[in-house]
Amino acid sequence: MMRTIISALIGLAILGAVLGIAVLMLLFLGQDWEDALFWIFAAVMIGAGFLVVTMRDIIRCGLAMIVCFGALAGIYVLMGAPLIGAAQVIVYIGAISVLILFAIMLTQTKDAPSRLVFQTQVGPAAVASVVIAVIIALAVAATDWNASAERVIAGANLVASVLFTDFVLPFEIVSVLLLAAVVGGVFLAKREPGGPS
Repeated sequence: MMRTIISALIGLAILGAVLGIAVLMLLFLGQDWEDALFWIFAAVMIGAGFLVVTMRDIIRCGLAMIVCFGALAGIYVLMGAPLIGAAQVIVYIGAISVLILFAIMLTQTKDAPSRLVFQTQVGPAAVASVVIAVIIALAVAATDWNASAERVIAGANLVASVLFTDFVLPFEIVSVLLLAAVVGGVFLAKREPGGPS
């Protein structure tokens, strides 16, 4: 009981800090709403991603993953790519996350063991995280951010015309591969037990 209260207080403190920084950005730093919303979405996404890899209850990990995907969809919309944001909601939240949650609920117990498999690989994961953070920091430092001062909004019409004129062959190859995966999944699911493998 005490652990739950402490977790809730820590979550409320983090939420208050994020909203406080957003209010400071709006009132005192002269930023607009889009910058404040970007900060909020980024903080929610990082917090939810941290919860995914640290919580022991695997159902709650899946729900935190859905929150992380939703915040990423909000960032896509703010960056001027509403079509990618909608695809993020439809594909990742509506299909993949729900599929993962159903697979977890139907195949495993709710509580994970005291020492999960990925918890035994903390050292290599920490080293890989530091290396990736350094690479991202170097890429951000080497980027000329003044080159694109205006936000480019790619609507559905523009994306569709480019997709079906310049990239029609890769689009069809991906659709055939997805169809083959669906047919293979149905074949494996319908196979009789004890039949030919």
